[in-house]
Amino acid sequence: MSHEPRVLLIAHNHPSLHPGGTEIFAHDLFQSLKGQGAEALFLACTNGVHRQPKPGTLFQTVGRSADELILWTGHFDRFFQSQVDLHGLVPELTRLLQAFRPDVVHVHHTLLLGVEMLFLIKRICPQASIVYTLHDYYPICAQDGQMVTAGEHQLCRQASPDACHRCLPDRTPDQFVLREKHLKSLFRLVDRFLAPSRFLRDRYVAWGLEPHRIQVMQNGRPPAAPPVVRKTARGEKRNRFAYFGNLNPYKGVRVALQAARRLAEAGADFTLDIHGGAPFQTDGFKDAVAADLAACGPRVVHHGPYRREEMAGLLSRADYVLVPSIWWENAPLVIQEAFQQKRPVICSDIGGMAEAVRDGVDGLHFRVGDAADLARTMARAINDPSLWDKLAKQIPAVPTIDAVAAQHLNLYRSLAERASAAFPLATPSALTGCPAR
Repeated sequence: MSHEPRVLLIAHNHPSLHPGGTEIFAHDLFQSLKGQGAEALFLACTNGVHRQPKPGTLFQTVGRSADELILWTGHFDRFFQSQVDLHGLVPELTRLLQAFRPDVVHVHHTLLLGVEMLFLIKRICPQASIVYTLHDYYPICAQDGQMVTAGEHQLCRQASPDACHRCLPDRTPDQFVLREKHLKSLFRLVDRFLAPSRFLRDRYVAWGLEPHRIQVMQNGRPPAAPPVVRKTARGEKRNRFAYFGNLNPYKGVRVALQAARRLAEAGADFTLDIHGGAPFQTDGFKDAVAADLAACGPRVVHHGPYRREEMAGLLSRADYVLVPSIWWENAPLVIQEAFQQKRPVICSDIGGMAEAVRDGVDGLHFRVGDAADLARTMARAINDPSLWDKLAKQIPAVPTIDAVAAQHLNLYRSLAERASAAFPLATPSALTGCPAR
């Protein structure tokens, strides 16, 4: 190719509307790609939770940016990961594809968009390569992609029609079979899958994706303020813990609070700061969290939501970061954010968390969902004066978003060059709709 690949990045929301890990990373990647000379367009899907549709078009703008768009996709079947409003969405997305003429379409989620759009991309721009980052387990698991059972929140190790029916009894086993076949048939159109952790890659291989189609590529983070180590007096303990992230049933905040209550009842000297809000959670869950907080006493403080730019300052007040998720997680950004500030992480012993944090090397593991084991692990951190220094010194460098974007750009170039060889005589046509350059 004689030019840098033109890249369309698609996410299931915009971080200014919903600052989840996938949205944040996808947008950071988009900005870094632009900084490295790529022509990129960021397309964020959304629904009525964050934006209402506007008359005349499904597209909306984000502030003053000319290369960021929001696409209203509120008619979506979450079970089949399917777009219901094809009549409204297909013409709009077709015009966008024809106008932008991407060499690569990088999909960070088909949630809200609909997996059928992979077919539309190939039909309108057959020379465009599709990259799909597997950020979670939505295609495998109809229970919000958590691979945790509904109600009891028990870990699920493998999807099957019968097991999924027991978890979601309103759906018959044959519907789960159809769901899987529907997704896998459209996933054949993807040229390269990316997985931010080996654990997640292995899960998708076990599900049936071919190993050679999934490449492990870590997420990266933008530059952060230099680490500030909390000063301690002689004999003072490293006993300040912090939790960051939304409060929801799967992030394990109640496990952290119950562990803190045990420590408080035992007379331990420590503090735990909870940073994060509870958007879209049930009143029952919020009441349970409030009760857990009350039971902990004054050593635990809930500070509420925080902004990304506050992260380094908040981490400067902590010694250890807790990541107590009760689901498998893939590559939590909070671990990289903690490591940027040289803060050891105490995390559940499963999934991408256990892969990112090396037990006894740069952090500590505890048995997932076990508040008593977390309390014991926190007590060990409090009472061993040499442990924090040992762990902090061995924290690895976090990949920068610019380095990760450069890896992506190399992949895009490779795929685009391969596509150019496969479509040497591409010309405008009514069938493809995507003009040649």
